[in-house]
Amino acid sequence: MRIGVVSDTHMPRRGAELPAKLRQTLKTCDLILHLGDWVTMDVYEQLAAIAPVDGVAGNNDPVEIIRRFGQHKILELGGRRIGLTHGHLPGGGHGAKENAVRVFAGKPVDAVLFGHSHKPYLAESGGVLWFNPGSPTDKRREPKYSFGVLEVTPQAIEATHIYMDAKK
Repeated sequence: MRIGVVSDTHMPRRGAELPAKLRQTLKTCDLILHLGDWVTMDVYEQLAAIAPVDGVAGNNDPVEIIRRFGQHKILELGGRRIGLTHGHLPGGGHGAKENAVRVFAGKPVDAVLFGHSHKPYLAESGGVLWFNPGSPTDKRREPKYSFGVLEVTPQAIEATHIYMDAKK
């Protein structure tokens, strides 16, 4: 199963439409996961025109998105258990990865996907893959815009970042 992973689009403030390279890549995916800070349901509609979409809400999302997607979840995809969270917890004070660790501590997952920091991240620890796709529309202090693709089989999960110089 091929899964497109997106986070922190912050639209329309950070762009009216999703970048062309992102849209082209997502057309090759079986599913799209958004890790929060959609900001409007228009992002969902743009993604859903490409492939099925699931995800979680972030700290900048309205009640409509929170109710539809929730804030944390575990999905069974391609024979693997994948945790989704935005990476922000009330009270703050911790980084996105640390918050993701707290959310899924003691839960049986093969991978955890998170956003919030806008910083691409990929590591494996204790048999769990940790992945932050970055942002395709708001790179903050990162050198490039980014998103991710997961290849999921019952035997393995492979994660790849895709980088863009511009968000066009």
